Amino acid sequence: MNRREFLQILAIASAGGYGFSKDLLAAENTMQKFYDLPKFGNVSFLHFTDSHAQLQPIYYREPSVNIGLGASLNKAPHLVGDAFLKEYKMKSNSMQAYAFTALDYAESAQRFGKVGGFSHLATLIKRLKADRPHALVLDGGDTWQGSATSLWTKGQDMIDASLLLGVDMMTAHWEFTYGMDRVQEAVDGLKGKINFLAQNVETSDFGDPVFEPYTIREINGVQVAVIGQAFPYTPIANPRYMVSDWTFGIQDQKLQETVDEVRGKGVAVVIVLSHNGMDVDLKLASKVTGIDAILGGHTHDGVPEPVIVSNAKGKTLVTNAGSNGKYLGVLDLNVDKGGVKDFRYKLLPVFSNFLDPDPQMEKLIHSVREPYLDKLNEKLAVTNELLYRRGNFNGSFDQLIVDALLQEKGAQIAFSPGFRWGTTLLPGQAITMEDVMNQTAITYPGTTLNEMSGDTIKTVLEDVADNLFNTDPYYQQGGDMVRVGGLSYTIDPNQSMGNRISNMTLNDKPLEAGKLYKVAGWASVQESSEQGEPIWELVSRYLKDKKVIGDIQLNTPQIKGIENNQGLM
Repeated sequence: MNRREFLQILAIASAGGYGFSKDLLAAENTMQKFYDLPKFGNVSFLHFTDSHAQLQPIYYREPSVNIGLGASLNKAPHLVGDAFLKEYKMKSNSMQAYAFTALDYAESAQRFGKVGGFSHLATLIKRLKADRPHALVLDGGDTWQGSATSLWTKGQDMIDASLLLGVDMMTAHWEFTYGMDRVQEAVDGLKGKINFLAQNVETSDFGDPVFEPYTIREINGVQVAVIGQAFPYTPIANPRYMVSDWTFGIQDQKLQETVDEVRGKGVAVVIVLSHNGMDVDLKLASKVTGIDAILGGHTHDGVPEPVIVSNAKGKTLVTNAGSNGKYLGVLDLNVDKGGVKDFRYKLLPVFSNFLDPDPQMEKLIHSVREPYLDKLNEKLAVTNELLYRRGNFNGSFDQLIVDALLQEKGAQIAFSPGFRWGTTLLPGQAITMEDVMNQTAITYPGTTLNEMSGDTIKTVLEDVADNLFNTDPYYQQGGDMVRVGGLSYTIDPNQSMGNRISNMTLNDKPLEAGKLYKVAGWASVQESSEQGEPIWELVSRYLKDKKVIGDIQLNTPQIKGIENNQGLM
């Protein structure tokens, strides 16, 4: 369906929320005005993050469960559904509600269409740069991983697309899972084109910087510094052996020294391009002074307005620009010799039906995909369910994966990582090999079957729960709760480490601490030669056998102690 056809259907339907009428021209004019963002100030940044190698427009359902505790209780980014709409004064059943929440998702997706796509993102960037020719395009990382073509080309498809998009600077996380040699090769190829920034990555022997910590540019006569902050827990969340010669960490004191250094060089604006996750960035902004804005990523939070954080010497804007190429953050600053005087910020959803594809980017995407089309388009099954991933505890595509592990491995219990990336499928869609790869395309995809004691299983669940629900953001290492098949349990996020998980049962019988159980999984971070076939082969076989996916029963835990949490829909 092209844009004109879509607008005709939308106009007839008289969709609400942006003042659409039954008149086609009024509908089209409304969307054109939506993307005509008035210019403000003299320094601008265009920010996207966590695209996870999605070159094509996609569906992506936002979470219906995103629990915040402690200082994050009932605050952004831990608001979902109606609480989110109320906070940001958005109308229900609107395009904004579709973009930012999971409310009535399948129906809204049918009305408003897919989001993202690099060719549509390219059109939007060119449109905004027409009024902001010196705007810097910043990539927050997790760009080179998340699809079949990115895996098969070792991220080269996304590197080429980023160059064509006009990216000026980037930082990283999943990029590191291609290994040190490939990352260094790619970064060397980007020199003079894209600044790969990471002030917190050093050599493990002498503590030397591995990458540029920052870069300074002049915009309209204003000196601007952009400091890179790579994902601090890469060697924990991902295999350590892939980055064995490098150290990471938050390193807020070193960041303070870096900010002081660039301020000493006379810059008027300091931006941190971060892949910490928003809760970490909020704490960081309260501790490190001299930062004007943190443009953040990692936690995939689409937050329409910056959070303004006060610290000992001023204030810092903290943002997060969602994922999957679904949004573009626009930060306009009014700056004089004394620094930033005012700002405007807008997080623009990239509605692919309302942005014409950029011809050059379309040509590149076609050339990247063409050699693999037969494999990508292989039909494995049809879904009668909405298949999605994102959420603190489970998603229907995750349930499909653990169901496949249970059956194909002959296991009693199955674990699947709580990855936040992975696209969405609507009821009635075919499930293709590309769709499976969008959930599983990693460089350590091996499946496993091990015997684990009941006590060990509880330890695993407690460890992941502490990572997710520790009230100190510096101890949160990203991701959602491990997805569990076969096993039932209760979780109380408000409890302390070791006390959150209870009532573990298998087939309605309590799990025995000393008894061994067959546990299937995949994506182990341990270097081992005992891993089995890649997860996508196992899931594909399962889907071909099933042919039709329906009546998925989500195995979510019983949740205690958070009845009034606005991170629950």
